Amino acid sequence: MSSMPIFERARDEGWADEEIVRRILKGDVVLFELLMRRHNQRIYRAIRSILRDDTESEDVMQEAYVRSYEHLARFEGRAQFSTWLTRIAVNEALNRLRARGKLDPLDQQLNEGEDGAMSEFQSNSPTPEVSASRNEVRDLLEEAIMTLPIAYRTVIVLRDVEEMSTTETAVVLSLTDSNVKVRLHRAHEMLRAELFARAGANSVQAFGFPATRCDRVVRAVFERLEHVEAG
Repeated sequence: MSSMPIFERARDEGWADEEIVRRILKGDVVLFELLMRRHNQRIYRAIRSILRDDTESEDVMQEAYVRSYEHLARFEGRAQFSTWLTRIAVNEALNRLRARGKLDPLDQQLNEGEDGAMSEFQSNSPTPEVSASRNEVRDLLEEAIMTLPIAYRTVIVLRDVEEMSTTETAVVLSLTDSNVKVRLHRAHEMLRAELFARAGANSVQAFGFPATRCDRVVRAVFERLEHVEAG
């Protein structure tokens, strides 16, 4: 069976991440593209919440994907694959900041722990005025989140924007569930209750990662993986 039918079958039948990982480890490397496309939105949001720069975020996304590919055999399934992958991405982003000496003590805890598919908002034919208003609220929300310290904006992006559970967020950031809840509460206070209430359901649109950028990251990662395989 050729690689393309395998890719199409996995996509159309909605294979679980764990099954795809198992197939990749057996040699069906083409399936890694499916994992990237499934999780690009979340990985981009997590990294950008730390770095606050689109171009650098894409660069770190590539690093995170290459690193996850190289260590794919270490995925044990104790957490969801998406959680495992997001944790790698967060660590890569924090390492980038650390190399520049831009992590303060609170931010450092995100990497050390306290103990040492693209969503689209569906609406019923909104008018141009309503669409413009939603876009304005979304932009205001993004700007407000980016003013927070890393420790708070990362939690709020993973919980409120990406809609990860408290436990998933805790695993990704090496925190306890209670730490995540406290930071989320503080972040909400910083953003001001009325701003977040006004954004409402549009929060899931924040930090969008369009298909063109998704394609660019996928191509770049596979070019790098060719060198990894050759090595």
